[in-house]
Amino acid sequence: MTGTWVNVGAILLGSLIGVLLKKGIPQRINDAIIRVEGLAIGIIALNGIIAAMFTADPATGKLSDSGGLLLLVSLVLGCLVGEFARLDDRFNGFGLWVEKKLGAKGFATGFVTASLVFSIGAMAIIGALSDGLNGDSSVLLIKSTLDFTTAIVLASSLGVGVAFSALPVLALQGTVSLLSGWISPYISDELLGMICMVGYAIVLVIGINFLFGNRIKTANLLPALLIPVGYYFIF
Repeated sequence: MTGTWVNVGAILLGSLIGVLLKKGIPQRINDAIIRVEGLAIGIIALNGIIAAMFTADPATGKLSDSGGLLLLVSLVLGCLVGEFARLDDRFNGFGLWVEKKLGAKGFATGFVTASLVFSIGAMAIIGALSDGLNGDSSVLLIKSTLDFTTAIVLASSLGVGVAFSALPVLALQGTVSLLSGWISPYISDELLGMICMVGYAIVLVIGINFLFGNRIKTANLLPALLIPVGYYFIF
């Protein structure tokens, strides 16, 4: 789990630097930074979705796409489950409770946003598997460098909630590393692509909300990540 601990430390350190920088940023500039972050997050998410959905024929170079229907069904079913379970309300309730305890305004937004950005992606799963199976932390060390920079940027506008995203990263990557010997045979490239496709679609929602305001309840879409897993093992 060496790579995961380094990743957690990088997020915490980057968040600390970002929070310190935030104190000297006027609100007008902070709002502009959030919108620019939304644009960047949206572009990154679109890149991830396209990479997961499109493949090129080695011989002809012709592009083919797949997974569009699965993406639609996953988001719709995930949204239904999330709405019935009121996941977004629960996340916000937890965030408001922490805000009162710490006096940290906007905790929930920073926590949920950073948790999704840092946890969703092939590097988190592949890196944790490699770390657990072979003791090879190289993928997670690269991810740590990227997360460190991202944490500075996010925390400088969203605050201390970004630092707490290290907890779900530790839980997810740590669990994958510890159980790597058991789950590795079941994690195929196809399944990983499906999960990443849906995951990056949720990250795209974060970018949209940053740009246009919180119009979609992001946390309510989290159950959508389980639909590709069920689809893969059933069919």
